[in-house]
Amino acid sequence: MEVETIVTEKKELYTPTISEIVAVETLTETEKLFEIALPGGEMLNHKPGQFVEVSIFGFGEAPISICSSPTDLPTFKLTVRRVGRLTAGMHRLKEGDRLGIRGPFGNGFDVEAFKGRDVLFVAGGIGLAPLKSLIDYTLAKRDEFRRVIIVYGTKNPAEILFKQDIEIWQQDRDIEFHMTVDRADAGWQGNTGVITTLIPGLNLDAPETAVAVVGPPVMYKFVLMSLKSKRIPDENIFMSLERRMKCGVGKCGHCQINSVYVCQCGPVFNYPFVRSLEEAI
Repeated sequence: MEVETIVTEKKELYTPTISEIVAVETLTETEKLFEIALPGGEMLNHKPGQFVEVSIFGFGEAPISICSSPTDLPTFKLTVRRVGRLTAGMHRLKEGDRLGIRGPFGNGFDVEAFKGRDVLFVAGGIGLAPLKSLIDYTLAKRDEFRRVIIVYGTKNPAEILFKQDIEIWQQDRDIEFHMTVDRADAGWQGNTGVITTLIPGLNLDAPETAVAVVGPPVMYKFVLMSLKSKRIPDENIFMSLERRMKCGVGKCGHCQINSVYVCQCGPVFNYPFVRSLEEAI
């Protein structure tokens, strides 16, 4: 009986569940949004900030962050940027096609650390996709949080994700939404500049503000400097290092930092823990 239990656990860990694409939406020239259903109406039961391993048969497997809230049942959503062979293959899939799903994996955002506080979301580029899971969760349970502030930056207007959601956020008086682009085009009428140009103008209650940051690696250093200038306590800052992951189960070593596997201990970390890892290198 003991052996059977071990085999079952391994099968669940390593064997993809054949799932169905129920909707596909084009977000930009390089990003698509996939809505996926597990067989038999099974729930994914994920937490904001977690990820799944996606298998496209004949192409391979890759970790992709979940961009929908656990409150959006029974399906879940993935935002996929076309950057390689597997993601190009996934972009060719359509409604009704099937793929493999393993997970959810990793540690997501500690939502309890955000409850009862002002919540500041800082998203850079494709980082809005994994962060949107927490944003949607927060908005679904709005009475459990104080102010909701969303700061979003992209390289240019053509790369803006979730335009319909952004329109709703901009019109919602209960959400403080700020957006910028690095380079404007002829039709852009909003703010131009890197994402950190938006932070100095925020009026924050620093000790009572919890921050979630997701974006390209180069962004973190400068966002953290901006948050420190606003006197946000280090322990109030949470960030995702999901770009380092590959296998999802701590076997390939691709995401290893010292003794820590990002795919298992993360991808979401509290900033003081990340700082301790940097100091140990």
